[in-house]
Amino acid sequence: MTFNDNAKIDSSKVRRRGRATGIAAGGGGLLVIGLFIVSQLIGVDVTGLAGLAGGGDTATDEAIQNCETGADANDGLDCRLAAASDSLDTYWSAQSSAAYVTPGVVLFDEQAGTGCGSATSATGPFYCPADQTIYIDPGFYEELRTTYGATGGPLAEMYVIAHEWGHHIQNLSGTMDTLDQQTTGPTSDGVRLELQADCFAGAWAGEASTVADSSGTPFLEPLTTDQVAQALSAAAAVGDDRIQEAATGQVNPESWTHGASDQRQKWFTAGFESGPAACDTFAVGAAGL
Repeated sequence: MTFNDNAKIDSSKVRRRGRATGIAAGGGGLLVIGLFIVSQLIGVDVTGLAGLAGGGDTATDEAIQNCETGADANDGLDCRLAAASDSLDTYWSAQSSAAYVTPGVVLFDEQAGTGCGSATSATGPFYCPADQTIYIDPGFYEELRTTYGATGGPLAEMYVIAHEWGHHIQNLSGTMDTLDQQTTGPTSDGVRLELQADCFAGAWAGEASTVADSSGTPFLEPLTTDQVAQALSAAAAVGDDRIQEAATGQVNPESWTHGASDQRQKWFTAGFESGPAACDTFAVGAAGL
């Protein structure tokens, strides 16, 4: 996925965070939801971090530097994430109601304090409802290729942040407030939540080449077949079945919290082809997932 060189990028939506020296205060039930989402993404239960909440985060945020145009986004990952955030924000502000608010996006290395507790590189990218912020250690993209077997590429990178942006939309709409967080399995609320976020990511990708900057220049050029395949590869790489089989040699659908590889590809494609209206994963039966 290539940015138009002359597109104007507002990089103020993305910040770089220095290493945290404390643990951020939690947000009650929202803390648990945030850590629940982290656990879904990485396949490891990190909800125990909820008990560590307290104290303060003394880390400072810094602006992303030298990210002003699409050419800058094509040259570097930080700028690419800033440009993708600008495009996503423009897209969802038009798609959503008047209650839409821009999420924070924080890039960090190794460790960061968040509204959902302390995050490390091991937690992977996640969205924290407590502070309405997406957290990404860019090193995850290398892990996506080397550990999870994704093909990589710019659209694979942007798929990850678009998925987390989808969680922000779910938070704003109140979807997260209605979840049954106690159950797992292929038709659980957790799986439906994640598949909907995949669908929302696909909806943005399908329209991304028409989303324009403040001067009317589209942020992105039209997608190629290979670029769409990058996103589908990333979606498949973090499917519950693939992660379980790689880790244990077995697949246990009853413990799924994220969805199978083919499900994640299916719902990304549904959003890509039909937009957000096709993303009600909570309305379909088991066979429809």
